[in-house]
Amino acid sequence: LKQSMSRKGNCYDNAVIESFFGTLKAECLYLSEYRDIRELRIAIDEYIHYYNHERIKLKLKGLSPVEYRTQALVAA
Repeated sequence: LKQSMSRKGNCYDNAVIESFFGTLKAECLYLSEYRDIRELRIAIDEYIHYYNHERIKLKLKGLSPVEYRTQALVAA
């Protein structure tokens, strides 16, 4: 993984992705050991799918990000 960097002294550009990387590391990377880069890539792909489709967020009214976006499209 390679994190992007914002301009010097400006942390707001990357706040969302920095939050995601922190969550990814805490919920995926630090909980398991990976034998090689292939296993790590598979775990990250699975985690991203879980994060978008299954993991509920209280800020999104208890829905996953995909459910929340789909609900907004159906209401419109």
